[in-house]
Parts: sequence; C-alpha cells; structure tokens
Amino acid sequence: MSRRIVSGRGQPLLSAGPVDGYFDKVVKYIPADVIAAWTAATGLIDGAVDVPSDLLLWLVFAVGAIFTAIWTFRQTQEPPKGPAVTQTVIATGAFVIWVAALGGPFATLGGWSPVYGSLLLIVYTLGVGLVSPPEG
Repeated sequence: MSRRIVSGRGQPLLSAGPVDGYFDKVVKYIPADVIAAWTAATGLIDGAVDVPSDLLLWLVFAVGAIFTAIWTFRQTQEPPKGPAVTQTVIATGAFVIWVAALGGPFATLGGWSPVYGSLLLIVYTLGVGLVSPPEG
C-alpha cells in the first residue's frame, strides 16, 4: 500500500484506480512511525537523570516535526504526479497535535494542559479524513 493518498482529483477518469476512503486517508495522514519514535524518545528523556529535559523535549520535537515533513514528502512521491504537499502539511500538523496531546514540551508552557491537545487531537483526527488532497 502506497503512503500517498489517492483522491482521484486531477487524474483522468479511466486511470484513477481505487480511491482512498475516509479511513484510508486518516491512516495515511497520521505519521504513526514518527509518533512512535517521539514516544520512545520522551520515555528516554523522562527517565534520564541530570539532563536538561525541557530543552531536549523542545529539540526532539523540532527534529520530529522537520523529519515528519521530509519523510512524508519522500514517502508520497509517485512520478509523474506532483509532490503531495497537502498530505505533507497535514501529516506534519498531526505530529504537532499528537505531541501536544501527549504533553511533551508543551507541558512547559504556562497555562497549557494536555487536555487542550487531546481535544484538538480528536477534532483534527476526525476532520483530516474529510480532506481530499488536490494533488490526487
């Protein structure tokens, strides 16, 4: 299964093939592999002694967001189609929201609660499946 979302938009009718449904799009929009790496990294950081954990969390978060964008962009390339920009942006946003829901570096911000991230995660996850990327 390709990681690229097939929406059928921008493709000739005869060559479109099977189009991804709601569930397929949700699965392809959520970067589960990077979120799993984030979860492992935060476990290591939280268990470490005498390390600047807040700084490390922000650093790993930034690296994770950049990696998500690059990884998704590369994994969704299918010549001769153009780049899957919409999917890359949505997947990167999903990583940010997952991190916010799990606490992570956002817990260091005054007035922030993981409840906000969790509520946003619910809305975002349910909503992204409705998005059909124009890159098709």
